[in-house]
Amino acid sequence: MTPPEVSVVIPTRNRWSLLSTNALPSALAQEGVDLEIVVVDDASDDYTATGLTKLRDTRIRVLRNEVRRNLPAARNVGAAAARGAWLAFLDDDDIWSPSKLRAQLDVAAESGASWVYGRCIVVDERMRPIELHPFPDPEDLPVLLLGGNHVPGGGSNVVVRAEAFRSVGGFDEELRYFEDWDLWLRLVQRTLPATCPDVVVARVEHGKNMLFRDGADVHVDFARLLGKQSRVTDAHRLAVAEWAAHEHMRAGHTLRASALYARTALGHRSAGNLVAAVGALFGRRGLAAASSLLLAARGSTHLEEAARQVPPSLPAWLSSYTSAPTEDAGSELRATRRM
Repeated sequence: MTPPEVSVVIPTRNRWSLLSTNALPSALAQEGVDLEIVVVDDASDDYTATGLTKLRDTRIRVLRNEVRRNLPAARNVGAAAARGAWLAFLDDDDIWSPSKLRAQLDVAAESGASWVYGRCIVVDERMRPIELHPFPDPEDLPVLLLGGNHVPGGGSNVVVRAEAFRSVGGFDEELRYFEDWDLWLRLVQRTLPATCPDVVVARVEHGKNMLFRDGADVHVDFARLLGKQSRVTDAHRLAVAEWAAHEHMRAGHTLRASALYARTALGHRSAGNLVAAVGALFGRRGLAAASSLLLAARGSTHLEEAARQVPPSLPAWLSSYTSAPTEDAGSELRATRRM
């Protein structure tokens, strides 16, 4: 059997409604590329295993971990079984443009790059646009990645040569968070990526995102990740605390975001985050006002991205995903028909 051009690895656990309406349909809708889809069921105990057995598309291969191994390990399981020369990872709740893989592979062919990322839009669970992720130049990544995960869209964006992925050791299975950031740090030390200018990924913010669902300590993983590269400073710890508050704000958890900003203000003696805590209580408008206040008072603000109020335009390819996912059996039937 001829190997596919690219292997799409989708890890999942107990999120059939998202997998069947977001990731799987968008992977199957890829145009102009020979692919296989490796779904790694990480010991789901909901409808996922049953739903996957009902899919009849021969491009889909299902692997199951009988004991939960978490996201990085599930991705590595899929990558180890992949037959394609290229690997593309897709979180079960995220969505791809139909031209995503073809566009990125064409860029790779033209540039000779071994990994490629495109633009990413952030949307809520009803597909309403929230913001565009910043889109850095590859030349700036070696420095930028030392301060944050500046590859837009995280693990759902990058297409990487399987050989390059394996040469840097895959995902760090000791991490619960930031495992994609850790991989980019190792890849960028080997070679710079290329970029695709199109919006090719929609990252979906919702109440089942891992940060809100699992409750693990992101600071532990942050210290492990950055400790591989440099000494973890108080400035680094402040940055990850602000990131966690920002993520809650972006997902609409205003009270929790306010509490996290307040905790950060007290823990790091950061007056700017006390202003953010008050602003967050009033949603994005309040945070925008807090950002303006900080700009007027000290000439800078760390809230510009979190407070951004004008959403970007929704790409046309997202129009078929505008219904919010549900947990009923009907959502599985609708997803199967779409596939």
